[in-house]
Amino acid sequence: MEKRALGKTGLSVAPIVFGGNVFGWTADETMSFQLLDAFFDAGFNTVDTADVYSAWVPGHEGGESETIIGKWLKRGTVAREKAVIVSKVGYDKGLKADRIAEAVEASLRRLQTDYIDLYLAHKPDAETPIEETLGAFTKLKEQGKVRAIGCSNYDAPDLQAALDVSAKTGLARFDVVQPEYNLYTRERFEGPLAELAVKEDIGVINYYSLAAGFLTGKYRSKADTEGVARSYRVGDYVNTRGLAILGAMDTIAAETNAKLADIALAWLLRKKAVTAPIASATSLSQLESFKRATELKLTDEMMALLDKAGA
Repeated sequence: MEKRALGKTGLSVAPIVFGGNVFGWTADETMSFQLLDAFFDAGFNTVDTADVYSAWVPGHEGGESETIIGKWLKRGTVAREKAVIVSKVGYDKGLKADRIAEAVEASLRRLQTDYIDLYLAHKPDAETPIEETLGAFTKLKEQGKVRAIGCSNYDAPDLQAALDVSAKTGLARFDVVQPEYNLYTRERFEGPLAELAVKEDIGVINYYSLAAGFLTGKYRSKADTEGVARSYRVGDYVNTRGLAILGAMDTIAAETNAKLADIALAWLLRKKAVTAPIASATSLSQLESFKRATELKLTDEMMALLDKAGA
C-alpha cells in the first residue's frame, strides 16, 4: 500500500490511521486484537491512541486503549518497527515538564515498548509556557523515548507560536498537527491552519473523520441516535446542513456504488493538506471501508458537489 511522508518526522504512514479510542470501550480486547490484525494485514501501519483513552467510560481511569495495544504488540504478530504508534499527553493534567516526563513512562509501560513513534500534546495548556513543553518533548527525543512530536487541537496562532519558539531556541518542533476535520466540521482546519501546515510541511492526521459515525449515513433523524455510544456528539450533526451533506453523498454513492463512509474518507484523502485521516472501526466489516476508501477515486465534479454541500 502507498505510504505518505508524515511532514518532516521521517515517518511514513499508510493513508488511513486507526483511531484507537475504541479499544477497551466499544471494542473489547478480543475484538481489538482482531481489528489490529486485519488492519495491518490490509497494508495499513499506524494506530492513534492517548493516555486518557477511555477515561470517559464508567469504571475506567484512562490508559485502557494503550494497554490493549501493548498486549497486541507483545504478541509479535507485527514487528514493532513495522507499526507506527501515536499517543498523546496533556488532555486532563496539562503539559508541564514533570507531567510529560511522568506520563510518557506510564504510556511506555502500558504500550510495552521502548519508544513511541509520534507523541502529541493533546491540547494547548495556557498555564504552561510553550518553551517548557517543547523542552520536555525535546528531552524525550534526545533520550530516544519518542521519535517525533506534534500537537492536537491547536489552532493556527497556537501552532505558529510553538514553531516560532522552536525556530528561536532550537528546541524540537511540532511536525504534526491533529485537528478535528471532516465533511461537516471544516472551519477548524480549512483556512489558516491548513495553509500553515502546507507552508511548514507539517503532517496532518485529522480526527473525527466520520463525524462520530454520522457520515456513515446511519443517523438521519434524532431518533436514530438514541442509545448509541456517541449519541452526545452524533446528534449535533442531524440538521439541515448535515442532511444536505448526506444527500450529496447519496448522489455519489448511486454513481459509484460506494458506501458513505468510503466517500467521506476518500474526500479527505484528496485534500492537499491532509496526510492521513484517523478513522475507527468496531467490527471487521466496518474496517473494510478503509481499504475501499483508498481505492475510491472521486472526480473533480464529485469533490465540488461535496465541498458545496458542506460549505
